Amino acid sequence: MAATFSMIGTIEPFLHCNLKKGDSIYCESNAMVMMESNLELKGQMRGGIMQALMRRFANDESIFQQQIEAVNGEGDCLLAPTLDGDMQILDVGANQYTLSDGAFVAATHSVDLRANIQRNLGGAIFGDTGGFMVMQTQGQGQLVVSGFGSLFEIDVTTDKDVIIDNGHVVCWDSRLQYSLSMATSQKKGFLGNIINSVTSGEGMVLKFSGQGKVVICSRNRDTYQGWIQSLLGSNSGGRGGNEGILGGLL
Repeated sequence: MAATFSMIGTIEPFLHCNLKKGDSIYCESNAMVMMESNLELKGQMRGGIMQALMRRFANDESIFQQQIEAVNGEGDCLLAPTLDGDMQILDVGANQYTLSDGAFVAATHSVDLRANIQRNLGGAIFGDTGGFMVMQTQGQGQLVVSGFGSLFEIDVTTDKDVIIDNGHVVCWDSRLQYSLSMATSQKKGFLGNIINSVTSGEGMVLKFSGQGKVVICSRNRDTYQGWIQSLLGSNSGGRGGNEGILGGLL
């Protein structure tokens, strides 16, 4: 029996994994929170040097991923993602997935996560989905993804395309077709779409079509980062960033 994932907790849960002797999983760097003594943790350059470098370029991940293996017998471990937010366990096999930047948390050993050239180069130029490369799954097993805030699944059907703000997309079924634009309206022309995007406050959007599901998150990481930076700037008091904030607290 392969390693199994489950969630512990409700708000920003831990990812729990039970491993039988000989089982192994891999996860993003620094994801391990706790593990029992039967388990062994080591760094691994999964897929070889070229795939490691491509993952680094595509997803800003560490070249070395963490591998946890049940060497001495059955054991449990707890994992957590880097960013605040929820996680979701996905079954890989009949369905394969494409991941946005920073979405990967962990996977069973039989699932491979590879960096591939985007088939949609227009999306690569303007998007935030891995640049010219995206992370895609292969194999069969379980994959765990995370997103900023709460997660929700949207079903895309052949008679209903779905448009999603680019900053809220976590991952999607690799069978789906997708295209990226600067606004939801496609009738204004290039300049009109730029103006509409600026005046409406709307950023880049992804249009999905076909049959499959998209996992989205409730919060936009870049928007939140911009809000935090605006607070830091407004509290600086002309004394330079952190010094101004500290001065206000002391």
